[in-house]
Amino acid sequence: MTTDSFISEYARQRTQTDSLKWDLVDQRFDGKDLLPLWVADMDFAVPAAVTEALHRRVAQGAFGYSIVPKDYVAAYQGWQERHWQTPFQEDWLRFSTGVVQSLYDLLHCFTKAGDAILIQPPVYYPFFDSIKDTKRRIIEAPLQAQGDTYQIDFDAFERKIKEESVKLFIFCSPHNPAGRVWYADEIKQLLAICQKYQVLVIADEIHGDLILPGHRFVSAVTVAASLDFEGVIVVNSPSKTFNLAGLLHSHIWLPSETLQQRYDAWAKQYKQTEVNIFGLTAAKAAYQHGDEWLEHILAIVAQNAETVAHGLRQAVPEVQTAPLEGTYLLWIDMRGLGIDNLKQLVQDEAGLAVDYGAWFSQAYAGFIRLNLATTPAIIAAALDQLIRSINIYKQQTLEEDTHDN
Repeated sequence: MTTDSFISEYARQRTQTDSLKWDLVDQRFDGKDLLPLWVADMDFAVPAAVTEALHRRVAQGAFGYSIVPKDYVAAYQGWQERHWQTPFQEDWLRFSTGVVQSLYDLLHCFTKAGDAILIQPPVYYPFFDSIKDTKRRIIEAPLQAQGDTYQIDFDAFERKIKEESVKLFIFCSPHNPAGRVWYADEIKQLLAICQKYQVLVIADEIHGDLILPGHRFVSAVTVAASLDFEGVIVVNSPSKTFNLAGLLHSHIWLPSETLQQRYDAWAKQYKQTEVNIFGLTAAKAAYQHGDEWLEHILAIVAQNAETVAHGLRQAVPEVQTAPLEGTYLLWIDMRGLGIDNLKQLVQDEAGLAVDYGAWFSQAYAGFIRLNLATTPAIIAAALDQLIRSINIYKQQTLEEDTHDN
């Protein structure tokens, strides 16, 4: 199947389908007729095998309490082995309704109010929310911009852990919004520091399957095993990989038996929920049959990333894009325009709904995050609208400067 034929078969018009991304965009952004490139879901239908599996389950007609299918774990293990050689084991697995919910649960389970929780801004803003809402303390060890990409300041990371008596580190891998896919030696250095100070690590690996050509994902649990470090928990989900967020199905990995016992004891008091049979059915089919579908999605994302990066580079070189290594979320630096009201330019003039850099860290107020998991036609239209609005702004600024002089 070619990319064009894939788009023809799988692209979907999502307006008037109760889509958060499309049907709530104007209300959420207080705008009108905005093109939604914000929340991280796709404008593509799930793999055909997933739809077929759900149809069979619906046709059965009874939706009572359910159990995890016996072959679910085998399908999941098969996916991990084929793609990343992650040594996933069945007894690690616990289920949740979503990765964000898991963050809240794990903070409640393994820390207490007032504890110091470390994050690496600019980073996915629910990290901030989960820490504040559970009354923990936010400790920041920001990533360091080097050219158009980002690196970890390991000295600052260790210093913050030591000075603030950090209890837990939430690690974003691959990184949202910077788009970095961390190397194994980078992860190893982070985990070694956490091991040294007995800091528990939650690795948010929800974008771990969304890796662009030339890069390779390594799970934190793989690296932790090489260090004999038992203080790592992974949270992930098929929701980003296969566009299944609405089915409320995600995983928690607890490789340590001690952590398993602590979590299970906590869950017995606070988390009495059943599994979602539709989430399980969809995920199993996706892990069994979704390989080729995902290849097409990643090809489209890579094409869209190049379209935006090249278009901006040619038309407005003051605007820079971070190289996209993983995720389908492009991080764009607009600071070179010297504009004070970024929302006016991007939303009111260009008609785009995006995530703004300030949501990920106040230090990144001049950035936007663009969702590329849509058709090339939509990306081309968005790019055209953005460039046209930037050029109008630049011309107006030039005229104002000329008038003032």
